[in-house]
Amino acid sequence: MHDVNALLSIYAHNFPTDQEGATLIKKAYAYAYDAHAHQKRANGESYMTHVFQTALSLARWKLDAATIAAGLLHDTIEDCNIPIAEITKNFGEEISFLVEGVTKLSTLRYQGIERNVESLRKMILAVTHDLRVIFIKLADRMHNMKTLASLPPAKQKRIAAETEEVYAPLASRLGMQSVAGILEDFAFPYTHPEAAAWIEKNITESFHERNHYLGRVQPFVEEQLKKVNVAPISINYRAKRAASLYKKLLRYDMDIERVYDLVACRIIVNTIDECYLALGAIHQLWRPMPGRIKDYIALPKPNGYRSLHTTVFCLENRPTEFQIRTNDMHEESELGSAAHWFYETKKGSKEYLRKQAAEVDGKDVSIVRQLQEWQNQFPGSQEFIEALRVDLFSDRIFVLTPTGEVIDLPVTSTPIDFAYRIHSEVGNSCIGAKVNNKIVPLDYQLQSGDIVEILTQKNKKPSDAWVQMAKTKYAIKKIKSSVKRKIALPKKTEYRITCTKRVGMLKDISTVFSRNHITITHVHSFDNEKFPLIKITADIDTREKAEQILLKIQKVQDVKEISYTLI
Repeated sequence: MHDVNALLSIYAHNFPTDQEGATLIKKAYAYAYDAHAHQKRANGESYMTHVFQTALSLARWKLDAATIAAGLLHDTIEDCNIPIAEITKNFGEEISFLVEGVTKLSTLRYQGIERNVESLRKMILAVTHDLRVIFIKLADRMHNMKTLASLPPAKQKRIAAETEEVYAPLASRLGMQSVAGILEDFAFPYTHPEAAAWIEKNITESFHERNHYLGRVQPFVEEQLKKVNVAPISINYRAKRAASLYKKLLRYDMDIERVYDLVACRIIVNTIDECYLALGAIHQLWRPMPGRIKDYIALPKPNGYRSLHTTVFCLENRPTEFQIRTNDMHEESELGSAAHWFYETKKGSKEYLRKQAAEVDGKDVSIVRQLQEWQNQFPGSQEFIEALRVDLFSDRIFVLTPTGEVIDLPVTSTPIDFAYRIHSEVGNSCIGAKVNNKIVPLDYQLQSGDIVEILTQKNKKPSDAWVQMAKTKYAIKKIKSSVKRKIALPKKTEYRITCTKRVGMLKDISTVFSRNHITITHVHSFDNEKFPLIKITADIDTREKAEQILLKIQKVQDVKEISYTLI
């Protein structure tokens, strides 16, 4: 169903005095309704259902009227053959710009890890002119993923892979954690069907049991908070999403008992002071687990996420995670950059329309930063530039390897930082660098969109002068360590292989090594019902050879995930 009054009701709740905006939304709804009147989607629904649901998500994310109107109109050019000039005539340049931006983005087709570098450049350029283009595209993709089952299998797999590898990470970078999680969960059954079925079968009981356990914990928490005069807005439980859980299980050898946040207790309070009071109260009640206290309020994540996390030995001495944040932090963690647009427009600010920097409560919005365009260098300033040019990666830059792999680094990073980010031995053996196919000095300041190639020489040793050129602490630490001793090149490679359990699996994998005349020095198998993990250490001393073997193992029947480390 698509009732425009439901859309207007949400908008009126967010912007109660904006009658002009409500009128614009009504006009866009009527126009879209006529344009899509006789169209049906693959699942048999009216096409209007899709554009309405897209707009509804944008309204729920508290975006402005122009964005919601563009959401209603986002398929009129591509699917109704309406000229962009007509959209401009009826709705103005701002909305036609947004609609055309989404249309251009929709024409790009994701080709996986080996995608052409230029295609990736076009994709990033398409979304960075105005961040609202991405908001619309994310809302569009969310509803498309809900109806993915009605499409042919090949198309399902391509769209799911694109969602998992492009749009979910973009949403995460924008701080829209809820959106990123939803997109990952929609994609997961198509990209990892057997793993999704395994988790559904094996983890459901654990979710219910842990929810019941936290229900017994809650009264103790409430009583302890009263002692420090903290009245929480809410205490609830958050179950870990399936896709996120699978990634963590792979790191923990598929051992569910090592996942402490399968279900976490989330405490929402009124102020930052109360966050720390609540944290202290929890630690007075139960002993915290060493190394598991994370203060993302004092040190927010790059995408702006703020919260306190702690894992304690709770009732029955069970490790249990608590997340503590204010209501504003909680909303920002759900909506990310979209929340910033709401705060700006809620104050009555129209600065973003005039391409001027905006502030929230007197503080710079971390997501709304200067964006370094792909082919032009900009200074590494902390100032805000026009609000429609936002930095998807906050104070980080976005550079590429020659094969198109995306690497993010802090602003002002140099080729030395890039080399050590790839691998410590790449950094240690570096003798020069090419940026965009031109030789550059090692202290060259990289910019977003650069394609960086590191030139190496075997047995090369870093110079102590590199300490002054490097900007990341990791690179500096590696340089200092290497100049004090002779560099020992890695002699072995460890592979971590997740696969379906079947007779002959280990033999098939071992055959890959024997055919390539490589000695296996150690094998360890973790038997976890359907998805065992196999660790294999072999006499491989170069990344190039390790990659070649990885690609061959990937072709073995029933291999699901594989990674390697030079040791």
